[in-house]
Amino acid sequence: MRSVFHLAIHVHDLDAAREFYSGVMGAEEGRSTDTWVDFDFFGHQLSLHLGTPFVTSNTGRVGEHMVPMPHFGIVLGLDDWKVLAARLDAAGVDFVIPPSVRFQGGPGEQWTMFFRDLSGNPIEVKGFADTTGIFAS
Repeated sequence: MRSVFHLAIHVHDLDAAREFYSGVMGAEEGRSTDTWVDFDFFGHQLSLHLGTPFVTSNTGRVGEHMVPMPHFGIVLGLDDWKVLAARLDAAGVDFVIPPSVRFQGGPGEQWTMFFRDLSGNPIEVKGFADTTGIFAS
């Protein structure tokens, strides 16, 4: 069995979270109660619980951008990343950092986008044409 990451975070509204994570991002809903819902988030377990989301601030410097910290996300192959970027754009998601490439032509070249879910939780999605470059220096 391969390892599966588990992350549990707070959201304000489970119905809105279902619409965003399932309807917009394409995650498959799993178990739930009236206070939490699990999703298959690109092969990992994301648990959304009713509560106050974590506090974030733009303190992470990446190139010329200050990104929200803390944040979570996923690394996808570039083709899947492009499909998701198009879905998010079509849904009218307000990007913190719109889909773009960084480190172009260098080690770790990656496509990235930052956005927030409907409770304000910051999410980064990275895309790699060659996933062997994920940890390149």
